[in-house]
Amino acid sequence: MGGSVASLAGREWTMEIDFALIGHQESWRAAADVLAVLRGPERTPLPDDEIKDILPWIPARAVCHVEVGSIEDMRARGLYIDSFIPPDRLEAAYVHENIARVRAAAACAINAGAKIVSLGGFSSILIEGNFDLLPERHNTVFTTGNTLTVGFIVQGIKRMCEMEGRNLRRSTLLIVGATGDVGSGCARCLAPIVKRVLLSARNAERLRKLATELQSHGVQVEIATDLPENDLQRFSAEADVVICAASLASPSLLLGRVARDAIVCDAGYPKNLSPNAQTPGAKIFFGGLGQIRGGLRFAPDFHGILNRHPFPDVVHGCLLEGMALALEGRFEPFSQGRGFISPERVAEIDKIAAHHGIYLAPLYNADGPLEGSTSWRGGMLERMSATRENRVATDARPMPLNA
Repeated sequence: MGGSVASLAGREWTMEIDFALIGHQESWRAAADVLAVLRGPERTPLPDDEIKDILPWIPARAVCHVEVGSIEDMRARGLYIDSFIPPDRLEAAYVHENIARVRAAAACAINAGAKIVSLGGFSSILIEGNFDLLPERHNTVFTTGNTLTVGFIVQGIKRMCEMEGRNLRRSTLLIVGATGDVGSGCARCLAPIVKRVLLSARNAERLRKLATELQSHGVQVEIATDLPENDLQRFSAEADVVICAASLASPSLLLGRVARDAIVCDAGYPKNLSPNAQTPGAKIFFGGLGQIRGGLRFAPDFHGILNRHPFPDVVHGCLLEGMALALEGRFEPFSQGRGFISPERVAEIDKIAAHHGIYLAPLYNADGPLEGSTSWRGGMLERMSATRENRVATDARPMPLNA
């Protein structure tokens, strides 16, 4: 590819790096937008077929500086590092290739001197439970960011219940992907405050272990492995609160018939719910997202590309955890492994995030906002449109954030 894609790789570091964020794009459209900024405004955008040919050959690299602000009048500086995992290569067949990509991204963060690194999307799933897969870390620590993700999912469920006038304590909760780190964390936080819990996951042994743990605290639990169609129909029809937190390579989850007016949180990255899912009457929202009140800056400007949300300064909880900890000066592996997320740990990271003005993002779904932003189709869309236009007129080369 020669010099057709710019990056921050190989630059002399002139500033201290507090944090790094490792991620990947969940769609080819998003990947194309990232490449357009990296290539610069003087280059003609690549055709879709060329992007699909080129992307698998791009090594992990830092693509932009990130600066996050706190309401406590402090800032933290970091990097966003893209692992460039192709959106169509998230299946198990590519696991070794993708682990190598995450390792390379981790090496970029370590070489840059990042103090703490958040693993976003499938990066945390690939490494989950086995941080030994990462390179020698020196003074850099890693977090999956899953604890803050769980915190925002739980807050979102509670807010939706308030908006819909629903009593959560009378609800039946279904968690799809219940044995993953996020799913099991949600179960531990919500099981004590709902009437009944239904758990779905692929791994029968882990599923039974989680059910036993919850039952020991007096929770009414039912489980189903792999959910054959009849069980899926029964579980989804009986649940009035659903959390979709499965590790899926694409939006392919078909819940089946859901309870009338069920609240459904799609917390997947990529999204879990298939566009063909039949959920008439369900109140769906995208979960696990937070909003930075102190402001977020990218250089080059990736607003609306790396954070493709209908509200300003919204980021996935997994990445926000590293930012919040950096602002707090707590450079520690807050979330790692599988099955260690507890209500106490969630409350702790929620408090740290809130201290710096990182709160639950306004709720929305594929159709738009669900609350609190009548200006979304006006002001926010205008801002996002202006950002994209500025990409054409702005030099995409890296620049100091204090320029």
